Amino acid sequence: MIYRDPTTMLGRPQAKVGQGAVDKLRQETDADGPAIEALYDLCFSPQRHSLSSYQFRTGVHPIADLCQVAHDPSGALVGAIRYWPVTVGQQAALLLGPIAVHPDRQGTGVGRLLIGQTVPQAQSLGWARIMLVGDQPYYGRFGFAVLPGVVMPAPTDPARVLGFTRDTDAWSGVTGTVRKVTPGL
Repeated sequence: MIYRDPTTMLGRPQAKVGQGAVDKLRQETDADGPAIEALYDLCFSPQRHSLSSYQFRTGVHPIADLCQVAHDPSGALVGAIRYWPVTVGQQAALLLGPIAVHPDRQGTGVGRLLIGQTVPQAQSLGWARIMLVGDQPYYGRFGFAVLPGVVMPAPTDPARVLGFTRDTDAWSGVTGTVRKVTPGL
């Protein structure tokens, strides 16, 4: 049997959320923009704009109240999350993402904090349906499940189209193509 120090995971020291690492989020500001874009480039590459989900973001403003950032005690940006309005069939929904955690801080609870605080906040603002494109084994722990009948543009794998379903039936009977919200309509 191999002994593993409970303060480490995969051999890396782990900062504990709420113990001097990152224990609260704040709303993204315009001043955060360059650092957030650099974080997204680091985590996803500059070619991320070619992903099918980006077509829903171009020319559309994210939901500002839900765009949150996490900084460590030194002030360095370590995580960011954004939400965008979309429709599925005739139903309003939010497209979560991108969510990014600096590679040096992955596995420390920053992503859990970002999702754990913003999903309930979105619901409190009246957003019944929240979706994302991602890995179900990871996002399932937060209450996301595959959305059969919800179609994202190719080449999106349907098994990666997920919706928040914990304690809600908001996705029940909702099917159709995800569409961009046109500003001003």
